[in-house]
Amino acid sequence: MSLTLKLSQKETTFNNEVVTRFELYNSLFQTLPFYQVKDTGILLPFFSSHCEKGAIKQASPTDIIETFFKKYVPDIDHREQINRLFRFIQYIERQVVLFDAIEDSSFNKIGKFDDSGTLQSLLHQATMSDETRNKISEKLKDFSLRLVLTAHPTQFYPGTVLGIMTDLIEAVKVNDIPNIDVLLQQLGKTPFFNKTSPTPVDEAVSLSWFLENIFYYAVSGIQSKLEEEFDIDAADNQVLELGFWPGGDRDGNPNVTTQTTREVASFLRQRLFRCYYRDFKVLKRRITFRGVEKAMAKLEKLIYKNANEQHDPKNLQGELLSLLQSIKQTIVTDHDSLFVDIVENLIQKVRLFGCYFATLDIRQDSRVLRSVFDYSVKNIKTGIVKGYSGLTEEEKLKQISFNEADFHCPDEADDMTRDTLNTIRLMQEIQKSNGEKACQRFIISNCQQSSDILQLIDLFLWSGWKKDSLSVDFMPLFETVNDLTRAAQIMEQLYTHPYYAEHLKKRGNRQTIMLGFSDSTKDGGYLMANWSIYKAKVELTTMARQYGISLAFFDGRGGPPARGGGKTHRFYASMGNEIANEHIQLTIQGQTVSSQYGSIETARFNMEQLINAGIISALHPNHNDLLDNRHKDLISQMADESYKLFMALRAHPMFVEYLEKYSPLKLLSRINISSRPTKRNAGAPLKLEDLRAISFVTSWSQLKQNIPGFYGVGTALKKVKDDGNWQEIKELYRTSGFFKTMLDNCMMSMSKSDFRVTAYLEKDKKFGEFWKLLKNEFDLTREMLLELTGSTVLMEEYPVERRSIAIREKIVLPLVIIQHYALQRLNSSDDSELTEIYDKLVIRTVYGIVNAGRNLA
Repeated sequence: MSLTLKLSQKETTFNNEVVTRFELYNSLFQTLPFYQVKDTGILLPFFSSHCEKGAIKQASPTDIIETFFKKYVPDIDHREQINRLFRFIQYIERQVVLFDAIEDSSFNKIGKFDDSGTLQSLLHQATMSDETRNKISEKLKDFSLRLVLTAHPTQFYPGTVLGIMTDLIEAVKVNDIPNIDVLLQQLGKTPFFNKTSPTPVDEAVSLSWFLENIFYYAVSGIQSKLEEEFDIDAADNQVLELGFWPGGDRDGNPNVTTQTTREVASFLRQRLFRCYYRDFKVLKRRITFRGVEKAMAKLEKLIYKNANEQHDPKNLQGELLSLLQSIKQTIVTDHDSLFVDIVENLIQKVRLFGCYFATLDIRQDSRVLRSVFDYSVKNIKTGIVKGYSGLTEEEKLKQISFNEADFHCPDEADDMTRDTLNTIRLMQEIQKSNGEKACQRFIISNCQQSSDILQLIDLFLWSGWKKDSLSVDFMPLFETVNDLTRAAQIMEQLYTHPYYAEHLKKRGNRQTIMLGFSDSTKDGGYLMANWSIYKAKVELTTMARQYGISLAFFDGRGGPPARGGGKTHRFYASMGNEIANEHIQLTIQGQTVSSQYGSIETARFNMEQLINAGIISALHPNHNDLLDNRHKDLISQMADESYKLFMALRAHPMFVEYLEKYSPLKLLSRINISSRPTKRNAGAPLKLEDLRAISFVTSWSQLKQNIPGFYGVGTALKKVKDDGNWQEIKELYRTSGFFKTMLDNCMMSMSKSDFRVTAYLEKDKKFGEFWKLLKNEFDLTREMLLELTGSTVLMEEYPVERRSIAIREKIVLPLVIIQHYALQRLNSSDDSELTEIYDKLVIRTVYGIVNAGRNLA
């Protein structure tokens, strides 16, 4: 079947399964139990149409809103107008959920069109020959996929709404109209967000919904399939692993404390045992034979107690497995293996999840760790000289002693020092109670020198840990463009350091290095960020191989392309053999959690794609993905050109002021979807360097300009063309998976931009020229990308994704107009009461815009 025909079929299926059904079920909203719903339901289509026409005319949001009320509801005052706008927002939020549910319900018919490969295609290849099957089996023995769930503030649906969405998806699959109607009514009465900010523990509880309802089944399902088809076993070859950041990530959330970490570790254990108990009840109904009574009774007591009672726990994985194995043996020996598959299923889950469910990662900024180290040097007899902090890096490396101590941090120490040292002790407790994998990774953010890692090891040895049993992996996180260039040099210092080399040897000579997309994009723009990370991966891989180290890259990816998202699996499929790709580790955050892992079906599909990408890129490396020196030089030139333009934009005197004035940036901290601040140094005036990358990217996406996802790309492509290298770049796009994926994701960012909304600013005396600067680069980038790809529209190669984005953008256009209207009003209002109302109006629109984008923030 030709690609064109396949794409056409996919688009037709999407129109039939999603677009038509959305139009049908959308009419049910007329009956939703909202205040004034009848008027809202009747008025909203007119309002949406009015917003669309106003955007086409490039009218200001204020003009659009005012002319709407003048035409359709002329007899209400300003406060009632605002009341109607809140009703519209409430209505549109639910429309987004409905569209999500309909799209997800059709996943089996639409998603499987994706030709990137799933487990099924891997199995198909295995049937071709025994040699291929054996190769895949061998590769799987040295491959792993780790998904790490993070509580970034773009995932705000509470568990109640997620539960309704799950039921709605199932009802839509079979067109159960009465049930859909009832569920939509339930949705209408269910709150979408908290009235107060969640605590870090609240975030962990909220995110655990996905562990309990999705990953518990999806991970074991994939592992079972792999074990069934290939020669592997979860006992010594766990392909899928889960990580968890809420409750452990201090750098991301300064509100996390030692007590938070303790509570989250305990909660994850208890929630897992509830899953086990749910499965045990099925087991108990079927395994009713003689010879297993004692083991079944003991097993039930253990699982029930840990699922329902708070007590001093211990790692029970070995005991649970022993009991289950004895039950299995009795069934096989005495009862013709009847229902043995149910026992094997629980055995496998206990092997996969132990007593911890997901590994709780600890993360802290290097600057905090340096401060704690300085405090410890002054208060512990370590043998380290006074004035250590003023030494050069080389002198520091000679001073670090690796002496053991048992220092208990006193209560009078500052909060940060106390939290760091107490958490280091707590990690040992968690390992004893929940198993080593429960909490074995410490990530050093903003890692800038090898002493950042070695000093942290000292902190562990001074806090009761022993050299011979230091069961912790120390992971540097390189984020900025500058840090990425020095990463390989830092790692070589560590690999050649006698103590660290010995520690790595005890940990199986495995090193994990985390690379952050978000901050590097904010730091140097889209092209430079992607290229810096690519180059760093090549250099770090070369260094690790030189010293015999098995390297895993842990990619800190957000949802949108500007934060490393987009078609993530294509990046991994396009890794040439210059880059270590045996272990794929990445963060799953924000809307990506619910959009890609919101149901067992979508979760399995997306995990299978990543597994397939890793296996296939190793078995059948595409030599075109091994960029030659000429191609590297061309991409490097483009990255430099893009970087210059992006840095000039960042330095523009209007840059921060524009973002503050016309985006909801200043109000993001008031959105009750996160317990973390929007910027570091929360009390200080806003500075670009303090602004968190997620707030930076979210603000631009709310503006419908998505600057971090494309700015500088057009100028870079034009420079290449002007220099006479256009044909080479076109060939590179056609043959290089890395380069193609990078530009395809850029086009996705641009497809979610709409400069019509802010076009009124072109005539603004203060910001007009700055707005034109942004718009001109957007137009140039669009023009160059269309020419490069030979397309007539952006994302022409992905018609379903393009159509989905277009419908979502149409649904939320009224929200965007309302937001900009409220911001315009805020910029000119002196009435404190109205100012508070406009603030709320802006805040409420953020939720729906982010949700509709699915990977906008």
